Amino acid sequence: MGKALVIVESPAKAKTINKYLGNDYVVKSSVGHIRDLPTSGSATKKSADSTSTKTAKKPKKDERGALVNRMGVDPWHNWDARYEVLPGKEKVVSELKQLAEKADHIYLATDLDREGEAIAWHLREVIGGDDTRYSRVVFNEITKNAIRQAFEKPGELNIDRVNAQQARRFMDRVVGYMVSPLLWKKIARGLSAGRVQSVAVRLVVEREREIKAFVPEEFWEIDANTTTPGGDALPLEVTHQNDKPFRPVNREQTLAAVSLLEKARYSVLEREDKPTSSKPGAPFITSTLQQAASTRLGFGVKKTMMMAQRLYEAGYITYMRTDSTNLSQDAVTMVRDYISDNFGKKIFAGKTRTSTPAKRTHRKRTKLSVLLMSPYRRNR
Repeated sequence: MGKALVIVESPAKAKTINKYLGNDYVVKSSVGHIRDLPTSGSATKKSADSTSTKTAKKPKKDERGALVNRMGVDPWHNWDARYEVLPGKEKVVSELKQLAEKADHIYLATDLDREGEAIAWHLREVIGGDDTRYSRVVFNEITKNAIRQAFEKPGELNIDRVNAQQARRFMDRVVGYMVSPLLWKKIARGLSAGRVQSVAVRLVVEREREIKAFVPEEFWEIDANTTTPGGDALPLEVTHQNDKPFRPVNREQTLAAVSLLEKARYSVLEREDKPTSSKPGAPFITSTLQQAASTRLGFGVKKTMMMAQRLYEAGYITYMRTDSTNLSQDAVTMVRDYISDNFGKKIFAGKTRTSTPAKRTHRKRTKLSVLLMSPYRRNR
């Protein structure tokens, strides 16, 4: 009986997963994407590893045909696409094919997002063979328990997610290759357009217009530094004058108020004590992690995601590309057990432990949250 082949994206991840699965599995890495639409330098080259989503057509001699040949995708013929093995990945593909020939079964264990699903699909297309030889396994954390659970219930490729990634990739090409030349003709050479960058430029322009249209309004704030009879500091904020809201709008009003305050005698007429509570911040999603790393540590997006990727591959955090702040029941149970073991059960005194905890309300980090995957969570 042969071994099962498991294909992941990262060499570091392959090493960790191999340790958890044991000797009945061979875990290898694709080292990211193995195929893509042709690059500008390879658009006119023929490749034995080049394939199409439909029967390849002979390139046309007109301008449209030349454009399609450069893009690698044909919007006028049902989005016929031509994929090529990426430069430098020939050896990786060859090794995976050889291992696949000897394997009893092939598990595609690439990341659980659209890019990961697309990589899994490309692997199946390139390696070939009966689709029944393949299973799809996904997990959002690299821990022994999560890996074993994923392999106990393998699934199939999510073609809808593959199609979503392809649509995004096609639009990258269409917008970039078709709009950029228009900018060269109408505005200036060297400009470029893109599915993402053009939208970002518009947002920047709209914000700049808002800044230029903003009319500043002058206002002043007054604070009084007082002390109690016992000598304790008691800072006060001036908000009312003669029982009416007071907000001075110029220097003269402010100085007049300060003059009165300096001569005044102060007394506490009423005191009200209220219990306060604060909500915890929501678990990090991709965007809020990047924002926090930039604000607190001065990290750029590339450095942040590189470090998050390493932490994920080492099993320290859950998958780092997510828009959801929801925690799984397993995660909540793990956190409660950790708190109980390290800080005592008294923290949960008076709180009923149910199988389905009440929905946690978090302090908002962002205006938009789309429920796609689990949020960041430390695993250790």
